[in-house]
Amino acid sequence: MIKLTRIDDRLVHGQVAFTWVPSLGVDCLLVANDKVAQDDFQKMTLGLAKPAGVKLVIRSLEESIQFLNDEKNKSLKVLILINSVMDAFAMVDGVKEIKSINFGGIRSGEGKRLISKSVAISEEDSTLIHTLLEKGVELEVRQVPTDKKQMIETLL
Repeated sequence: MIKLTRIDDRLVHGQVAFTWVPSLGVDCLLVANDKVAQDDFQKMTLGLAKPAGVKLVIRSLEESIQFLNDEKNKSLKVLILINSVMDAFAMVDGVKEIKSINFGGIRSGEGKRLISKSVAISEEDSTLIHTLLEKGVELEVRQVPTDKKQMIETLL
């Protein structure tokens, strides 16, 4: 069961480990990222940040979609971690169970504009966000579970 799908360019870090995991009662963190899935150093680093007693699965986007659609994994309480709007869009296309996405943190950079204190998006991200909204996917911004949900359409 998917408990939360979160876009956060840091993937696994303190906010995730110490606030989201206990709040949601998850037992599996799924990092869905093509680059990280091929990088042993990054996998090791993310493994150090995960909380004890929680399974860490790091897969490419395609492998993540297969993992989430596999019946034998349905009993897991999964927090999906993705680092971009584009990857979230791909996950929504591949996993029908994803009906909501939390925007936790996307750092600013060239060609991006801040829409909240922790989320910066590009024009391409904006286009994908509008398409996700048209598909009926709930898009909310919150860094931690105790923050008030801000619906992304009010921030664009």
